[in-house]
Amino acid sequence: MTEPADLGKSVERYALQHLREAGLSTLAQNWSCRFGEIDLIMLEQDTVVFVEVRYRKNNYFGGALDSIDQLKRDKLIKTTEYFFNENPQWLEHPCRFDVITAHPSHAQTFTLDWIQDAFES
Repeated sequence: MTEPADLGKSVERYALQHLREAGLSTLAQNWSCRFGEIDLIMLEQDTVVFVEVRYRKNNYFGGALDSIDQLKRDKLIKTTEYFFNENPQWLEHPCRFDVITAHPSHAQTFTLDWIQDAFES
């Protein structure tokens, strides 16, 4: 695995830990299908939460949130639809799309910003 991929996995693990500490439970990690991948699928009470995790070392070319353009949102929505087709037990649950952005902090940790209900389908 390359260094950027290792860093991405570290950020995802850090985000997952943060969400678990906030009381969410894990349904899936790196769930993928032919349409794309969803980093984390969590459950908060009865709400299915689809989480996109983004890391940026700096904001020179836009921040982590800026990297989730309309094309990426459309891809996430299509992947989510496929998830529900494959997992119909979750169809009756409310859902939302969250984004966790991360940037480097002290002592090889990350500062996270959790944007709940970041966009609508």
